[in-house]
Amino acid sequence: MGNYLKDRVAIITGSGQGIGKAIALAMAAEGAKIVTNNRKPGTQGGDAETVAQEIRDKGGEAAPFFGSVSEFDQAEKIIQLAVDTFGKLDIVVNNAGADAPHMVWNMTEEEWDRSVDSFLKGSFNCIRFASALMKQQKWGRIINTTSTAYIGTVGHCNYGAAKAGIVGLTRAVAREVGRYGITCNAYAPTAGTRFTLSADIAAGFKKRYEAGLMTKERFEELTNPPNPATVAPFIIYLCTDAAADINGRTFDVTGNNIALYSEPVKEKFIFKSGDMWTVEELTDIVPNVLLSGYQNPAPAEKSK
Repeated sequence: MGNYLKDRVAIITGSGQGIGKAIALAMAAEGAKIVTNNRKPGTQGGDAETVAQEIRDKGGEAAPFFGSVSEFDQAEKIIQLAVDTFGKLDIVVNNAGADAPHMVWNMTEEEWDRSVDSFLKGSFNCIRFASALMKQQKWGRIINTTSTAYIGTVGHCNYGAAKAGIVGLTRAVAREVGRYGITCNAYAPTAGTRFTLSADIAAGFKKRYEAGLMTKERFEELTNPPNPATVAPFIIYLCTDAAADINGRTFDVTGNNIALYSEPVKEKFIFKSGDMWTVEELTDIVPNVLLSGYQNPAPAEKSK
C-alpha cells in the first residue's frame, strides 16, 4: 500500500463495478478509507459490499452504502455514513449514473429524468452535503465524472445534457469552494466497462462512425477501450496536495493519454455602432465573418 491518500476518507459513488470500483481499490491501496456505493445489493458482477470486502481483505478500511444518490436524502445519508464510520470526509468522486439511450423524438420523460437525475442531480446532491463538511475543515477534493458526450453526441441527448451540466456544475462549484481549500474538477474517462462494452453501445458507435459523426481514431478508442484501472492514477493525483491549485478544470483520461479541455472563450465577434443590425446585414456578414470556416456537424440530407 502507498501513502498518497493516507488517512483520507473518500466516497466513490457507483463503485460496485467498472471505473468506480477501480478508483475505490486504487484509493484504498494509497491509504484512503473508502465508502463504496451502488443502488442495491446483489447486482450481477459485484456491488458495494463485494468491493468493500475486497478492500478489507487487502488490509484496507471500507464501508458499503446502498442507495441512489439521485435522491436528496440518500446523498445526505452516504455523507453521514462516512462521518459516522471514519470521523470525517475528505474526497468525493461522483461516478454514479444511468444512461437511457433513445433518439430525442422517441425519448420519454422518464428516460430523460433517469439520466439527468442520476448523473447531474446525483452529483449536485453529494456536493451539497459534502461541501458543507469540507468547508468547515478547510480541505476537500470533489471529482465529477463527465464524458466526451458533453461536446456533442447522438442517440442519448439526455446523457449528453447531463454530462455538459456536470462541466458547468464543476466550474461553478470550484469558484464557490476554492477559498476554503476545496477543489472541484471533472474528467471524461474512456475505459472498458459493462456499459461501454455492451453490444448495443458498440452498435451505436459503429452507426455513428459509418454516418461520419465520429473519426476513425475515436471509433477505435471506444471499441478497444483501456482497462478501468488506467483512470485511477490521475484521479488520485487530483486528490493530493500537489494538485491544490487545480480547480474548475475538465480533463480527458484515455489510458495513458491525459488531456486538458480548453476553457470556453469568445472565438470571433462582429460589431456595429449606431442602429441595430438588420437581418439583411446579418445574412451577409455572419457566414463570411462570424462563421468563416464553419461546417454544420449534421447537415440536412439531400433529397433523393
